[in-house]
Amino acid sequence: MKREVEVELANGVLAVTISRPGKMNAITNEMYGALADAIERANVDDDVRALLIQADGDTFTAGNDLSEFAMQASGSSPQERHVVRFLRSLANATVPIIAAVQGKAVGIGTTMLLHCDYVLLSEEAQLMTPFVNLALVPEAASSYLLPFQIGHVRAFEMFALGDPVSAAAAVAWGIANRSIPVADLHTEARRVAEKIAAKPYGSLTATKRLMRDAERLTAQMDRESTVFMERLASAEAKEAFLAFAQKRRPDFRKIPR
Repeated sequence: MKREVEVELANGVLAVTISRPGKMNAITNEMYGALADAIERANVDDDVRALLIQADGDTFTAGNDLSEFAMQASGSSPQERHVVRFLRSLANATVPIIAAVQGKAVGIGTTMLLHCDYVLLSEEAQLMTPFVNLALVPEAASSYLLPFQIGHVRAFEMFALGDPVSAAAAVAWGIANRSIPVADLHTEARRVAEKIAAKPYGSLTATKRLMRDAERLTAQMDRESTVFMERLASAEAKEAFLAFAQKRRPDFRKIPR
């Protein structure tokens, strides 16, 4: 049986492939665990000199599996939320991380890119952060990183409206390095990853540490997580997920401020 997160090491590059294309690569708790394991391995395995995150199919990821969100909103959730470990491993990663993104990157599919060091998009890629649409708040320290990276008004637009951001705009705003034809995406991402893997590893990781404040990022993640769980239990979130299940527009106006 094919795994939903494939991991392969070659030429110093640990390639991690999200492979649940039948569900638009929506990420389950188990998949978050596998992703966290891969990042943790990359940080300690002497044979790994770069980490490449990519996905099968037409979509990078539809984000968190909404059925699991709905379970958490109803008070039923796994004992260990591997998403927390995944986010912390991203914030604390010292290994260079390269991402190859095709199609839609929703929610965590976009916010994880803020922790990557080199981001390639396919020309038709779209980045979406619909947290407010689901009556939630941003995660992955994106409430700090995104305004820092692209400015407050653009970040607020992405969070508040949840509209897709094109690959061209993402490159212009500094979220990604380049956009290229989708047919070339994985080959080019592998080329870049191997080029980075050939550089002096100690120098690369020291440079990355100087560029990032992991303690600041994890503190912001803790703040976000507290508010996120509060919002997940709110009447607004229950309306959002009920409307999603019933395939209708949510009506938040009936809920008191």
